[in-house]
Amino acid sequence: MSATLAPPPSKAHTKPKTSADTVTQPYPRRWYTLAVLCLSLLVIVVDSTIVNVALPTFARDLHAGTTGLQWIVDAYTLAFAALLLLAGAIADRYGRHTMLTAGLIVFAAGSLAAAFTTTTAELITARVVMGIGGAFIMPSTLSILSTVFTDHRERMKAIGLWSAVSGLGVAIGPVAGGWLLANFSWGSIFLINLPIVAIALVAGHWLVPASKVPGADGKRLDLTGAILSVAAFTALTYTIIEAPVNGWLSGTTLGLAAATAVLLAAFAVREARAANPMLPLALFRNRRFTGAGASITIMFFALTGTVFLTTQIYQFVLGYSPLAAGVRALPSAAALAVFSPLGAFLAKRAGVRLPVTLGLIAVAAGLVYFATGSAASGYGHYVLAVVITTAGIGLAMAAATSASMQELPPAMAGVGSAVNDTTRNMGSVLGVAVFGSIAASVFASRMTPVGTADPASAAHAAGATSVGAAAAAAHHMGGAAGSALMHTAGSAFVTGANHAVIAGAIAAVLGAAIAARTLR
Repeated sequence: MSATLAPPPSKAHTKPKTSADTVTQPYPRRWYTLAVLCLSLLVIVVDSTIVNVALPTFARDLHAGTTGLQWIVDAYTLAFAALLLLAGAIADRYGRHTMLTAGLIVFAAGSLAAAFTTTTAELITARVVMGIGGAFIMPSTLSILSTVFTDHRERMKAIGLWSAVSGLGVAIGPVAGGWLLANFSWGSIFLINLPIVAIALVAGHWLVPASKVPGADGKRLDLTGAILSVAAFTALTYTIIEAPVNGWLSGTTLGLAAATAVLLAAFAVREARAANPMLPLALFRNRRFTGAGASITIMFFALTGTVFLTTQIYQFVLGYSPLAAGVRALPSAAALAVFSPLGAFLAKRAGVRLPVTLGLIAVAAGLVYFATGSAASGYGHYVLAVVITTAGIGLAMAAATSASMQELPPAMAGVGSAVNDTTRNMGSVLGVAVFGSIAASVFASRMTPVGTADPASAAHAAGATSVGAAAAAAHHMGGAAGSALMHTAGSAFVTGANHAVIAGAIAAVLGAAIAARTLR
């Protein structure tokens, strides 16, 4: 079995193949391959944010309640997180490009179904299908990238571009969603995925080489480990998603956390004893690998939590429409896209520790500056705070991802990519849950009639459980009473957001310390 990915034959229509997981010669079309991988990544990252702007539309057209709206978003996240490790292991054994192709097809099928659903339950089911497809797409893109870029410097640059696309997709989603909703029916936010997937599939057939672990055909997949991993990460993600609703210290949350701990322990014991483990636990004894993973988790914890809060501040406090709010998020996305390649360049020159540590310090600085805002602060304050934060994340992201992948044996590119993606996903889920919980708790405690004696205003303020609900109540009231209520709600939400980002800043400082110690 050859360990070399050979150049393409002279016939243009013949796709180069290899069963090896490492290459000794650079793949001649590797930069075109990277373009296909980035396009495949972009479609799933955009989808993770584009749905948020359509939630009011779903509430109106599908009569979705609060729980239904939550699960339209979270069903995708839950399926995605639960299957990442299994998807990476399958890709290593049965072919990374094959699994990328399968993931794209499943994702497209889910998108098509979602566009024509007529009930909330149908849409949630379609989102689960999309999450399953996404779980096979994301680790495949990073593992294929690692096999076609054999030169360390080129691989670092490629990961920088891959990371930039990942960050850019976070901001493209709300802008694209706002524009589509303004001009077409809500089904368009799912149908837009189909031409992108079609391009990725066709281009991938010609430009993405096949690869898998040598000798994998003779090894059986660790089915027990696979089942335990899916159960454990389903429980973990579900516990985090539901904790803000149930209460972090409620009996339900503590019970779910205990069940999650048992499943994770069972998975660890199984992998420690398995002859062919799906996830060799020895990986985590590598300080650089573990430190890089912790850094990535903290980055996405800060990124998604900050985006979650600023989206609401732009719309409910500053009064922008969903499309206008999305457009105003573009500078922060541009900062992330620009600083990701810069971080990769700095890592090539000075090693990964410097950009990761500096990046996390910048994240902490941006969040501290964010926390100095008030209800009177304008767009300039928030965009500067978020640009500093996302610039820091961009600086650190590619370097941390490269450090994580560099520590892996080539035969574990798929599983290693899945671990990398799992740390990102857990950080994202925790960011929304923790930032949202802190902001909501402070908001609720401060929703008292301030600056007005209007009984109607006081009643509405007391009953408003979110800034969105308060904004709707204020709009319904109108006049001076409505303005007073909105001022109270805006001030309360900004105060809650300030408390939440301070928690993020503390986490970023801890992450910088971890990076400085482990990424030597």
